[in-house]
Amino acid sequence: MITTDKLTVRFGSQTLFENVSIKFVPGCCYGVIGANGAGKSTLLRVISGEIEPTSGEVHISKGQRIAVLKQNHFEFDDFSVLDTVIYGHKKLYDLMKERDALYAKPDFNDEDGIKAAHLEEEFAGLDGWQAESMAASLLSELGIPDELHYSQMKDLAGSEKVRVLLAQALFGNPDILLLDEPTNHLDLNTISWLEEFLIDFPNLVIVVSHDRKFLDKVCTHIADIDYKNIQLYTGNYTFWSQASQLIKKQKEEQNKKTEEKMEELKAFIARFSANASKAKQATSRKNMLDKLSLEEIKPSSRQYPRIRFNYQRIPGKDVVQVKGLTKSIEGELLFKNMSFEINQGEKVAFISRNPLTVSTLFDIIEGKTSPDAGSVDWGVTATHSYFPKDNNFYFESNLTIMQWLAQYSPDQHVNFLRGYLGRMLFSGEDADKKVNVLSGGEKVRCILAKMMIEEANVLIMDEPTNHLDLEAITALNNAIIDYTGTVLFTSQDYQFIDTVADRIIEIAPQGFINVKSRYTDYLENPAMIKKREDLYRMVVKK
Repeated sequence: MITTDKLTVRFGSQTLFENVSIKFVPGCCYGVIGANGAGKSTLLRVISGEIEPTSGEVHISKGQRIAVLKQNHFEFDDFSVLDTVIYGHKKLYDLMKERDALYAKPDFNDEDGIKAAHLEEEFAGLDGWQAESMAASLLSELGIPDELHYSQMKDLAGSEKVRVLLAQALFGNPDILLLDEPTNHLDLNTISWLEEFLIDFPNLVIVVSHDRKFLDKVCTHIADIDYKNIQLYTGNYTFWSQASQLIKKQKEEQNKKTEEKMEELKAFIARFSANASKAKQATSRKNMLDKLSLEEIKPSSRQYPRIRFNYQRIPGKDVVQVKGLTKSIEGELLFKNMSFEINQGEKVAFISRNPLTVSTLFDIIEGKTSPDAGSVDWGVTATHSYFPKDNNFYFESNLTIMQWLAQYSPDQHVNFLRGYLGRMLFSGEDADKKVNVLSGGEKVRCILAKMMIEEANVLIMDEPTNHLDLEAITALNNAIIDYTGTVLFTSQDYQFIDTVADRIIEIAPQGFINVKSRYTDYLENPAMIKKREDLYRMVVKK
């Protein structure tokens, strides 16, 4: 169990939360939500002991082992993959290394034998004999193949390191599990596995995530950081969202009734206060009026970007035709002889177990990369705007946000540009911030402002929800639903795909599935399940 006593965290003049006293109990999963900068990750770092609070205390039940999803992807570069996972149980890892060092001594003596016996007993008590097999099982479930288990961490790709560090946090049944954005860089199948793991996990979990379906699936409680306070709610994210809106509506309705009653009393007092026969009643009503008060309803500190995509050029029926596309990168086949057509108004979700596959396909469709074979033919009326997954190359300059956006705008008027920046939550002096120091979320909002200004009738979007908070994801989700143009996109956000896509294209190296369907129907349809199994079985045979 974790309790906080008058916990306060400040950075300079900024207070994240103040005098917070809450309790996190075993067997529950708490989803931490709040606007960007509210202090979600900071809360986890304070609980883990990584940083000290400004005042107040965190109390953790004696003997509880805390596991934390590490954010430094280079911290274990000199470790093997298996050792990195086992390091998640530090006591077991240290014991294992001490035991190995003892047996490796060239002058092993009787005293060493006695010590080894004690170590063996402790090692067995911590399930040390199963450590490597349990670590290997976790790695395999998270998509790290057996041949990489004895590799050095420094030799792994970034997305592979993320999965190993997640395995490290999950290893050894910790009493308290702290996860900051655990679904980042995971494909949808792995996210589904993680959801089931956490649902079955018997101990305490505190998780920060921007994935709405994930929060709905795994959370028993929501910890909402707002107005320098942390409020706990029972239920998942959707329940919190609906309940908070209901509470706000009820307060507004109660205030309306109170205002009407106050006006009625004021009118009576004004009319009869000078009337001797009514003076007693007027005084009584004045006392009633003094007791009435309007309950303060604070507007949430969360801010929703105002995203809306329009297009100038009326699109024709045929948007883009892809014929016989084949592409390999460094000897790895991504897709082969792929052909499809996209029509006006379709919203097509492209999915693959290999994220590089869809990113490469989008680069080819956009004309940024050439295929090994095949062609892409755009319709004569199609205008397209592209959201790449890696957008850092856009921001390698000393331009201000205002100057940066002006590069893509036909209207150079300051008020026009400020209007778009304001819609994306850049106000006042924000426009003068240099783009090369922007956070990931700020860069995404800049790209979205650019796409709105371009007014294309086709949007190509590669993981557009990355780095956005829940409010921005919701705003983008709704904007894409409302957009009447054509959308080609990929995302790891289940709800985003399920509410936007009317067509699914799933790609594997040796084939692809192309079907008109909502995402949930696609995943649950028995015929589609069989087709997906066959699609990936072809890869195994090769």
